[in-house]
Amino acid sequence: MLPVRVPRSTSRRSLALTLPTGLLLLLPTCARPPAPGTTPEPPPEPAALQVVRLDPDEAANAAREIRGSVSVEVAEGLQLDLWASEQLIADPIALTVDSRGRVYVTQTTRYGNSTLEIRQHPGWMIESITFRTVEDRRNFIRRVLAPENSSKNTWLADHNGDGSHDWRDLAVLKERIYRIEDVSGDGVADISRLIVEDFNTEITDVAGGLFLDRNDLFVAIVPDLWRLRDTNGDGVPDSKEVISHGYGVHIGFGGHGLSGVTRGPDGRIYWSIGDWGMDVVDREGRRWSYPNQGVIVRAEPDGSGFEVFAAGLRNIHEFAFDEHGNLISVDNDGDHQGESERLVYIVEGSDAGWRINWQFGKYTDPDNNTYKVWMDEGLYRPRFEGQAAYIIPPLASYHSGPTGLVYNPGTALSEEWRNHFFFSEFTGTPQNSRVYAFQLREKGAGFELASERVALRGVLATGLAFGPDGALYIADWIEGWGPKKKGRIWKLDAPAAAASPLRAETKALLAEDFGRRSERSLRELLGHPDMRVRLKAQFELADR
Repeated sequence: MLPVRVPRSTSRRSLALTLPTGLLLLLPTCARPPAPGTTPEPPPEPAALQVVRLDPDEAANAAREIRGSVSVEVAEGLQLDLWASEQLIADPIALTVDSRGRVYVTQTTRYGNSTLEIRQHPGWMIESITFRTVEDRRNFIRRVLAPENSSKNTWLADHNGDGSHDWRDLAVLKERIYRIEDVSGDGVADISRLIVEDFNTEITDVAGGLFLDRNDLFVAIVPDLWRLRDTNGDGVPDSKEVISHGYGVHIGFGGHGLSGVTRGPDGRIYWSIGDWGMDVVDREGRRWSYPNQGVIVRAEPDGSGFEVFAAGLRNIHEFAFDEHGNLISVDNDGDHQGESERLVYIVEGSDAGWRINWQFGKYTDPDNNTYKVWMDEGLYRPRFEGQAAYIIPPLASYHSGPTGLVYNPGTALSEEWRNHFFFSEFTGTPQNSRVYAFQLREKGAGFELASERVALRGVLATGLAFGPDGALYIADWIEGWGPKKKGRIWKLDAPAAAASPLRAETKALLAEDFGRRSERSLRELLGHPDMRVRLKAQFELADR
């Protein structure tokens, strides 16, 4: 059992997520985010309500029709159903599910339109890897995309319509967050609300990470981790605050930004940045400079107590804790011949060995030598005799295109799928993309891959999340690499166990206000079969 930990931040009472439907508020955009620790912005002014409502029967019929048109392979004992159609969501990346079963999902409008990709601008490569801070990147963008260079930059769409192709065109399109729900209770979503439309500076990336913690919605989007707060209980954020700034030092590969937000068993918020790197000054004034590598960081929900948890990663997207607090993910490969993605056990204080200059730099110079540190030193390989001792090597070579990763909290799906991680690969085509379920086995101080099987094939998944009902919710990009103004959310479940008393009990407990429970009752729940219930009880005791 994990110890009950009293957070270093101010105590908070636990609030059940019983948020009534309310008026949509669109958060205003600030040209530059406020420094972490500053007073949150006042509530924004109301905007036009943006809601899509579907007739439940029509939504159910459309879901059956779409499901019938999609060719998938599902593991024995599991069933795939369409939960939300493209009428309700488009271009989804990250998703999270609240205690009432409502799905919050990000939609990207900026990807490929207002974000910069180094592979499309190889002439920027050498200068880009010299950047040490986010402001270095901002200054470079404003210089090369200055209005006086408009004629050289016609590849950039004139998004603001001023007749000039310049950096201001990168500050128009906004990322979106929707709340999608099944109001009728028939198992198919029938309403979608746009609750946030924001985040559009010239250095803003895509909303790659999303996590709901009680009434706080954490959004990871380069260069910041934001905390959006619903202070009046209407289900819509009405204030926003940067709790950590300084992510995205380089112009790198698309999709290597911020992602993977979750709450750890220690009560802190964890998130990750790919090898765009970071240069963060925390609330205590300490500088954390990791400009050439991917890292996982953590802090209290208010941004205090900031720490780098692990470094040397290339580009993990989502990561998950098992019931013992072990952190597991899959890291992207470095695109070298003979290399593969890596299943990684991420240990506090560890270095996995990757640096962005292992990919760029001297390897593009024909007059330089051909020695490649990452490959020639075998830093990408699982443990072998003579390997560098300063890294934590991967557990195994693994599958391409890691996106979503979650761990069965204990009561989800069925007993057959307990102690499994679920991992989605993104290959650009649904036919070649799968959701794998794997288990680990202890080996010395680490683990080894014990078993693996395909849970689902035929869906181009981005984010994964278990709902309080025990089903696995899957964000579907549908096809290709670029936005297409279409998207879906699927529900993968084990029908034979869906009505089990334990799953029903878990769902009820996750929706309950634990603030009303006695300490004795909470202590008993520390032994519940579902780790979400155990942690909820632990956090309530810690708050008290």
